[in-house]
Amino acid sequence: MTEQNSKLDIGLGLRAPHYSYIRENQPQVSWFEAISENYMGIEGGGAGRPLYTLEKIRENYPVVMHGVSLSIGSTDEINKSYLLKLRNLYERIEPSWVSDHVCWTGVQGENLHDLLPLPYTIETILHLADRIKYVQDFMGRRFAFENVSAYLSFSHSEMTEWEFLTELAQRADCDLLLDINNIFVSSVNQGFEARDFLKGVPQDRIKQMHLAGHSEENGMLIDTHDAPVKDEVWSLYQEAIRLFPKVPTLIEWDDKIPEFGRLLEEAQTAKKIWSTIS
Repeated sequence: MTEQNSKLDIGLGLRAPHYSYIRENQPQVSWFEAISENYMGIEGGGAGRPLYTLEKIRENYPVVMHGVSLSIGSTDEINKSYLLKLRNLYERIEPSWVSDHVCWTGVQGENLHDLLPLPYTIETILHLADRIKYVQDFMGRRFAFENVSAYLSFSHSEMTEWEFLTELAQRADCDLLLDINNIFVSSVNQGFEARDFLKGVPQDRIKQMHLAGHSEENGMLIDTHDAPVKDEVWSLYQEAIRLFPKVPTLIEWDDKIPEFGRLLEEAQTAKKIWSTIS
């Protein structure tokens, strides 16, 4: 873990309803994670007032950039225009690191605005590794890639998700962003043991962790990010932070967003676990 990484503990997702509160009150938060696409704009990394606000917040807090549209798993050519805007934003904001997802989000230039899973095969790993290397070379820095939640399994998968991520991180020489809620959601939906996932990924590749809430519909768990972290996920996080001590952890809340104070309560719960076990 880098020295810069070790200085961060519990962060919060930066969302527009809280811009004013953060700037006016400067609450005690270790760091913020910004969704990259919200600030990239049309040209040159600009996105008007949101980018101006991000720059002002960056003056007082460390910031991490988290993307949702890289579509690293797509069969489309990598979007160089997107990468250029992402690099411009990175150079402007100077975040602690940058991340995205192990997924695809579209095909033939069409963005489906969803994080779609991939089959866990050697063929997929080779496809992803080549593309990740290209992106990291273009950006001049290593990325962290997040495990997404899944509601189905591919019959032709050749390995578990944790074996897949371990092999991918080694071949692509990238880091991993471990989403604890996604692990729990997928474990219930697909019938595997969540703790086996945690034990199966490499400690030295875990750059960051995510915590979020989920909901249940017709017996299936849905990664909705619209509620507090569930007790089962807190329990899994205790195990995760024991295995991966001092890894910076983020609270995500993207829908039905509450007052900022409610997010701080979630962060305080995470900090108690992070501090006690780390």
